[in-house]
Amino acid sequence: MATPNQPQLSDSQLAELEKFARAQERSVDEVLSEAVDRYIRDKRWEAVKRYGVAKSRERGLTEGDVARAESRAERGR
Repeated sequence: MATPNQPQLSDSQLAELEKFARAQERSVDEVLSEAVDRYIRDKRWEAVKRYGVAKSRERGLTEGDVARAESRAERGR
């Protein structure tokens, strides 16, 4: 039985994870750690975007009210 701090993976999930880790010459722990970091980063970014959307709605802003930023490719032309 897993402790509360250990993830529980199905046999098929663990097999796939081990396969990917071996292919990258990495440990399962490294792959899991990277996945968790990415998940946390994505969830934080989603929260920031939700905050921005909520604030813009509160203020009645639309996409047309936001200045367009040039991409690096456009600036380099």
